[in-house]
Amino acid sequence: DFIQESLPEREDLKVRLLAEMDAAMPAHAVIGSSPSGLLPTKLQAGMARPDRLVVGHPFNPVYLLPLVEICGGDLTSQETKDIAAAVYERIGMKVLHVRKEIDGFIADRLLEAVWREALWLINDGIATASEIDDAIRFGAGMRWSFMGTFLVYRLAGGEDGMRHFLHQFGPSMEWPWTKLIGPKLTDELIDTISRQSDEQAGGIDLRTYEKLRDDCLVDLTHALERNDFAAGAVARAHRLRLDGGAADIGSTGPDGRLLTISTPVQPEWIDYNEHMTEYCYLKLFGDATDVVLAKIGAGADYVAAGHSWYTVETHIRHLGQSRLGEPIEVRTRVLAADAKRLHLFHEMVSLRQDAVIATAEHMLVHVDAKAEKSAPAPQAMQDVAQAFIAGQAQLPLPEGVGRQIRMPG
Repeated sequence: DFIQESLPEREDLKVRLLAEMDAAMPAHAVIGSSPSGLLPTKLQAGMARPDRLVVGHPFNPVYLLPLVEICGGDLTSQETKDIAAAVYERIGMKVLHVRKEIDGFIADRLLEAVWREALWLINDGIATASEIDDAIRFGAGMRWSFMGTFLVYRLAGGEDGMRHFLHQFGPSMEWPWTKLIGPKLTDELIDTISRQSDEQAGGIDLRTYEKLRDDCLVDLTHALERNDFAAGAVARAHRLRLDGGAADIGSTGPDGRLLTISTPVQPEWIDYNEHMTEYCYLKLFGDATDVVLAKIGAGADYVAAGHSWYTVETHIRHLGQSRLGEPIEVRTRVLAADAKRLHLFHEMVSLRQDAVIATAEHMLVHVDAKAEKSAPAPQAMQDVAQAFIAGQAQLPLPEGVGRQIRMPG
């Protein structure tokens, strides 16, 4: 139904292969191409069905950067664009429709402008490659990762917004600050840039830098995901789509226990020992507790209304290890409850090992958040908690309940 072509940036090669693909593929199938700047109208030249070709231009590393620019040629149908957009969104990408066919599309033209100016700064002896990168990564680059240029400048305009900013700084556009036409790449300039780049790398190999880049992008994406903003909003929406087809979180198993977590071990949870780090266990068990609270009626709306359950005691036991990608589940019991207290016991299970790898025991107290003191939970909430206890009554008390940390002997 859909195939993506990602050949090197050679127009003759792409045109020839796209024509061959067009002849071989079913009539309904859509073809995506990923040039950096080649125009789709030219790429359609040899196709019998040019209406089904669309440019889908991603960014490196494509497995971490969500943006994909969609651009049609003169003969591309709207249906083709819609199908391609749906495919890209389904795999977690952020679709940006290019309104008009243009060399380099949108993002590469912006990158090209920065790149040309950077080359001039080196050519004119103003800054080194390392200094230019520092100017970006310690300055505007941090803002660009979640706010684009226009939103940043809108904020710079204060309460009066972009209009004030343009009136205040618009005249500076006439100043000869930037050149926007690249300098001639003489042998001398190439040697200078190459030498400075080698010095900046400091002897660290390419693969190490690639791993560092990917780790930083993952951490940044998760930070943005917590705020449901920019690339984090795309990642969060994709995760929720995937979760929709996963295990039924909050469901009750045959033995009465609640399934409160079902996930593979994520890359950002791995520590220097190559297994899941300590604080992530607490985070997952905390998330499992939130599922229980939502089931008894203490979800986000309840908290917003001024009441909640606070954890007052936690005991985690680490019984095994979990490694990258390993599927794990948390299964939860409600051991006891009264008007103000809730006693929970979580078991984290490795599905690959078929074994419990960690447990967590929690005592929670119901509070009036505004008064900052304990208070009885609503009777309906108490009744739901008691129903869970009754449904799990046939189970033996879990091993480890009430355990204390102590030295042997």
